[in-house]
Amino acid sequence: MPAQSCRTLHVEAVATLSFDEQIDALEQELADLLRFPEEEFVDIIRDVGFSCDCCGRCCTREFNGHVFLLEEDTDRVRSFRPDAVVPAPDYDACDQQGRFYVSGYALRTKSDGSCVFLEDGRCSVYDRRFSICRVYPYMLHREADEKGVVDWRQIGGLNEHGCYNTPIDDTECARIARETRAYEAAFLDQEIRFRRSLRDLFEREGLRYVRRTYDLLMRDFRKGAEVEVRVFHRGGFEPHRVTRDIYGW
Repeated sequence: MPAQSCRTLHVEAVATLSFDEQIDALEQELADLLRFPEEEFVDIIRDVGFSCDCCGRCCTREFNGHVFLLEEDTDRVRSFRPDAVVPAPDYDACDQQGRFYVSGYALRTKSDGSCVFLEDGRCSVYDRRFSICRVYPYMLHREADEKGVVDWRQIGGLNEHGCYNTPIDDTECARIARETRAYEAAFLDQEIRFRRSLRDLFEREGLRYVRRTYDLLMRDFRKGAEVEVRVFHRGGFEPHRVTRDIYGW
């Protein structure tokens, strides 16, 4: 997802914007999200008429990269399958001591790129699936398209999976709209809290972001070297030592 989208302010944004500027951008995005007209989103949901055909493609790395977990989802996974969570792979920053930082956890994937909970093409934890899995493929955030145009995106993976033009009644459309907005708001809130905590940590410990260190360590990481990643969770940073193998790359 391109860095010019406020939805994901990753390496390029950290290198060019201060933490306060990133926080301001994310807070503006959250305010805009909460103001987005529900009736407009409901109309889009109704017009698209998405219906899942259980193809399982959305549960693979090839199709969706990784499943980012909100904090409550991370806590839930850890309660019954702690080895299923890994540091989210898109590291947000790196300090001068060579430690990476990321805003949360993701679900582990198998060596074939499928979700750790996908079994025989079906979700083995469907009745307790996670926030993003419940709202997918609906979304409500600004993102660049293939031409680089940043605008509101409400549906992901159009014409790549599922069925369309299925009748959805207004009550269900409204429920989908509310749940999707709630997920996006929770995601942005987690990103904002992560950057506030990271700003405070850097100020308190005299740390600074060094892009060259980030690039050099990422080069070594992709070749198999072990790195330290500090994952934001519940207001603190949990340290991990990882190699690329943890992502099944």
